[in-house]
Amino acid sequence: MKISFLLLLLLFPLALLTGSVSLPAAEVWQVLCGHEATDTARFIVLDYRVPQALTAVCSGAALAVSGLVMQTLFANPLADPSLLGVNSGASLGAAVALLLCGGTAAIAGMQAGGIVLTVLMAMLSAMAVMLLLVLCSMWLRGRLALLVAGVMIGFALSAVISLLSFFATAEGVRSFVVWGMGDFGGVSRAHIPYYCLGVVCLLGGVWLMARPLNALLLGSDYAANLGVHVRRCRTVLLLLTGMLTALVTAFCGPILFIGLAVPHIARLLLHSSDHSRMLPVTALMGANVALLALVLSHLPGERGVLPLAAITPLIGVPVVLTLLLRKQS
Repeated sequence: MKISFLLLLLLFPLALLTGSVSLPAAEVWQVLCGHEATDTARFIVLDYRVPQALTAVCSGAALAVSGLVMQTLFANPLADPSLLGVNSGASLGAAVALLLCGGTAAIAGMQAGGIVLTVLMAMLSAMAVMLLLVLCSMWLRGRLALLVAGVMIGFALSAVISLLSFFATAEGVRSFVVWGMGDFGGVSRAHIPYYCLGVVCLLGGVWLMARPLNALLLGSDYAANLGVHVRRCRTVLLLLTGMLTALVTAFCGPILFIGLAVPHIARLLLHSSDHSRMLPVTALMGANVALLALVLSHLPGERGVLPLAAITPLIGVPVVLTLLLRKQS
């Protein structure tokens, strides 16, 4: 826990100092303290780097905790938030906005375009998939059946996205590909308080389910004998993790491997599966991994920013391979 918190205290300031535009540490400190600074420095730090770092912290924590819950629910160490198709649902909404609507549409008599339309459509589509999964959890018995249903939903949505891409314009496809690469810069300074509040509230809901999660580690039958209403518990957890995944994916695009790899990092640190300890450490480590990916995505000088989709696998793949090798030994 202390190591995770110390890493956060190290990586967060580093994220504020890193960017395509070089700023001295003293100037960044002056902006944060409200002292006199140039308008350019104030804009870069307050309107761009601080919201981006806070978004990375919240998104990393949300995806990591969602991955931990998925791995517990399905007793599968390779489960992650994208497993049940919520990411694909958000991608379908973004595809409709960028490929079918051309990035602009009339909603309730008002024009919506750009990032607003993309986020709105991605959120609505992800929530629709999430509600469908909740209904499936009520009808289907057994976690394997629900897992297969989620995977099939993901395949179906991917097929629809492929059809939309085939008939779309070259510019629309390019916009969708850029969105799919992931970016922590999708939450503006004005919206960051609401984004952080939403993530914190949902994480708090998952924290309240720590004891049922511990019971589920021993199997559904054992949890039921302990008084846990397994189907209701599973539905609530799917709802919470689905909303976390939908929120992050809508604003930041599909960010993979954080939800898969970070829970294993937390287990290696704690040598425990107790969710009352695992949940806070997993959230902190998810925030750290997201901040590290944010720092690594910035090329030195003014060469640009690498997509998160190219960074997070470099962190996640070694962890998954290490897990597989350890299980073989």
